[in-house]
Amino acid sequence: MKAGGNKFFWSRLLPPNLVVTAATLGPLGRVKRAPGTVGSLAGLGLYAVVFHHLTPLGYLIFGGLLVYGAMALCDAAERHLRMRDPGMIVLDEFVAVPLVFLGLNGPGGMVETMGGWPVLMGGFALFRIFDILKPFGISRLQSMPGGVGCVADDLAAALAACAVLHVVLYWFAA
Repeated sequence: MKAGGNKFFWSRLLPPNLVVTAATLGPLGRVKRAPGTVGSLAGLGLYAVVFHHLTPLGYLIFGGLLVYGAMALCDAAERHLRMRDPGMIVLDEFVAVPLVFLGLNGPGGMVETMGGWPVLMGGFALFRIFDILKPFGISRLQSMPGGVGCVADDLAAALAACAVLHVVLYWFAA
């Protein structure tokens, strides 16, 4: 399986057990039913605990670092598991979900002013819909090689959900 080439060389130096455990978020990716939903719920927790409090620049930098790390770890995990984007790899959903709320965080942000948890659950639901149905060519992103393809479709689903969430929230705020 051709994957990330030399972009993610460092992830190949990590012990296989560590790589697979990180890519599956430990036991979360090994649940029998809907591991992607479980990984997405963990991503919602990541947003609430970390991303909600970041500045816009911090949001982009930290999000970019997580995405890069996820691509590298998913790439290495696919190699070790000898599988292409298996359902047990949920790190991609975990790092993508916070991007659903891009531009909506912080004190006075739309997440807070529009009711907090209902907005988070709406964003989560939109993400799952886009992640499962993969409309607008999102499904084609999975064909990209290795960890890039594993993560890219989730990023696109998150950004699509973000756009819809922005429209809905601004429509309700008007």
